Amino acid sequence: MSQQLTIRDFSGRIIGFIEVDAAGNKTVKDFYGKILGYYKVSQDVTTDFYGRIIARGDMAASLISLK
Repeated sequence: MSQQLTIRDFSGRIIGFIEVDAAGNKTVKDFYGKILGYYKVSQDVTTDFYGRIIARGDMAASLISLK
């Protein structure tokens, strides 16, 4: 069972979503549903959409940017 977290900016506008699966892996999406990246628990790395390592550890929320 997955869980979806809504990420909002200071004024309350939705800027993205983080979907967490049962294993704790996360998929990060922007407001439009485009996948921005992933956090993989087994490897403890955060990757961008192309699979490039962005950080060691859970930095999933950092993939969502304010525009």
